[in-house]
Amino acid sequence: MQILVIGGTGMLGEPVARRLQADGHTVRLLARSPEKARAQLGDGFAMAPGDVEDPESIRRALDGCEGVHINLNGGPTMADYDRIEHRGTANVAQAAATAGVSHLTYLAGISAYPHNAHFPPTAAKLNAIAAIQNTGLPYTVFRAQWFFESLPLFVKNGQAVLLGRMPNRWHWLAAADYARMVARAYKTPEAKNQVFDIVGPEPLSLAEALERYHEACLPGTTIRRVPFWEARLLAFMTGNRTLELTVEKMRFWDRFEEVADAEPANRVLGTPEATLTQWLTERQVRS
Repeated sequence: MQILVIGGTGMLGEPVARRLQADGHTVRLLARSPEKARAQLGDGFAMAPGDVEDPESIRRALDGCEGVHINLNGGPTMADYDRIEHRGTANVAQAAATAGVSHLTYLAGISAYPHNAHFPPTAAKLNAIAAIQNTGLPYTVFRAQWFFESLPLFVKNGQAVLLGRMPNRWHWLAAADYARMVARAYKTPEAKNQVFDIVGPEPLSLAEALERYHEACLPGTTIRRVPFWEARLLAFMTGNRTLELTVEKMRFWDRFEEVADAEPANRVLGTPEATLTQWLTERQVRS
């Protein structure tokens, strides 16, 4: 099968592109800069210049494709989430329906339930799911838990930074497990027209996960713990809009409690296996 991957140079899209290719699919990447994408991923992937805000470029990229995987990352502003996650996904879904694509897969997030629609990034994902479903295309949506791969994003200038308390435990996920499940969905008819919760085997709070990541990868340093009031004050005093937006997002996650039913995904696509210890070991071996 030839599959177009949207967001294939991203932290989570690249593992999917590589796994699809390893499983025998022909993978084409939609890339705003094919040269940069080729420098990152090598010459083994076909490249299609384009952008999710340019429907004509999507239509060209989909020529000859039977599948399309969408792995977008919106932001930083709340309006950007709607522009990229919702409207960008809707552009891809509509073009895929017109092209007669037989299967569309999409990465949402574990918060993508209607009761979280007050949170703009989640609202964008919910609207994206609705746009996909409205096309009538066979689809698989992955409501994925937080990924271990996001832990390095909490490191600034060589120091881990934790905003808020982050007390609730979530079942963290490795990108490799997620990529395997996406690839299997393309070979499993039962995966079509499903919205799957996918979570890892081990419950950890963000604070616990960051502490273990910090111990393994940043020995000799300390985690800087910043309460929200202090971060908001700093953002106000410095006019740092990015920090202000980050605080608003992390306040949502500080209160977020995981609600997931992983049994359907595990039964159809296989159970995620990687623990944080295994992920850290593999990361250290690669580096």
